[in-house]
Parts: sequence; structure tokens; C-alpha cells
Amino acid sequence: MKFGVVIFPGSNCDHDCYYAIQSVVGKPAAFIWHQETSLKGFDAIILPGGFAYGDYLRTGALAKFSPVMQAVRDFANKGGLVMGICNGFQILTEAALLPGALLKNVGRKYICKFLHIRAETTNTPFTNGLEKGQVLHIPIGHGDGNYFADEATLRELENNDQVVFRYCDAGGAVNASANPNGSLHNIAGILNAGRNVLGMMPHPDRSSEALLGSAHGKLIFESMVHALATAGR
Repeated sequence: MKFGVVIFPGSNCDHDCYYAIQSVVGKPAAFIWHQETSLKGFDAIILPGGFAYGDYLRTGALAKFSPVMQAVRDFANKGGLVMGICNGFQILTEAALLPGALLKNVGRKYICKFLHIRAETTNTPFTNGLEKGQVLHIPIGHGDGNYFADEATLRELENNDQVVFRYCDAGGAVNASANPNGSLHNIAGILNAGRNVLGMMPHPDRSSEALLGSAHGKLIFESMVHALATAGR
């Protein structure tokens, strides 16, 4: 199996993702420049965090026009695993690969800190190694992480088990005080209807080893590896 990490002008977590896959999880990884138009040879794609195109206009709004995004869209439509982290999540919503939008944090401030998220489902290629309700200690670093969607979309996400992570406290309770940015329903990560595209604001790449303060992010990458191995990749 082989992972691809897309680099947009302004990406700054590309090497973090590459290291987590190549050195921590021990699987082949390669960088993909945003002007590439083919993802042949890859089994999973990661859109990393950062500030694609300087976040000009709106976070992710310019990156969605990069040539590679049509390839990512085709890859996802064929069932390929796609993961967007932070800015990558924003790009996926702008590209309509995930519903909703990421708005400015309620406090209008950039937030960079460790917090807790709760796994809401294990029925995904990204969380099959977790337990439902498991609490992960994982960092965020964003100014536009406030997940918003209309009521119909939120209802569909909830009914279809597409909410993957919610912000919670250390004991797993989901409440307003555990919500760092105002995200509706405390949403920290969601899936597409096909369950092969994940967007999440917290950074598993920044929590893949105990040396970083937590190794809980490694569980997400290991889940992807398990899903691919099960599929014969």
C-alpha cells in the first residue's frame, strides 16, 4: 500500500503527515504536488494542514481549483481513502467532497492547544481500531474550525452515522465548555456518505508519538492501514 500527501502552496503539515505514515506507521508515502493530475499508484490520500494559498479569499476556496483536486475527486468517487486534516478538511468542504463549511472560530481567535475528542463511530476505515466512545488526546491549531451546516444536513449526518469525532472533556462528556470553536453539535470530524472521505480539524499527525505529547493520532493512521490491508492493498 502507498499513501500520498498532497502539497499546496502554503501547506505546512505535509512533512508531519509524511513522517507519521513513513516513520511511525511504517508504510510507504510520497508527496504529491498540487499541479499533478494523476493519483495512479496510491491507495490513500492525505490533504494536510496549513494555509493553502495563504487562505486568501476563504480557507480552502482557492485550493479546490488546483489540478490535483479533480484527481482527488475521481479517486474518492472510486472508493479511494481520502483524509483531510485541518486545512485539508476545509478544502474538502469547499470542493464539495464533504458537506457543510468551516467558519471563523466563535472567539475570532486562532487556537492551538491539546484537547479531547470522542470517537462516535468505529464503522469507518479511519476508526476501525478504536472503540466507540473512546476519548483521544489530540491537538488543534486553527482559526476557522467552526463547523456549520444547515439543519437538514446535520440531521442527515447524525442519522447516517457520519459524525466521526466530537469535542469532549477528558471524561468523554460532550458539552459547550469542551467546544473550542463553536462547531455545531461539537463536531470535530465527519465522513462523506460513502464513508471513504474523512475531514477532521484536530491533528493526528501532531499526536502520532508519545514524544509529541500523545500517540493517539497513530490509532487513526493504523486504522487506515488495517482497512487497506483488509481490502488487499
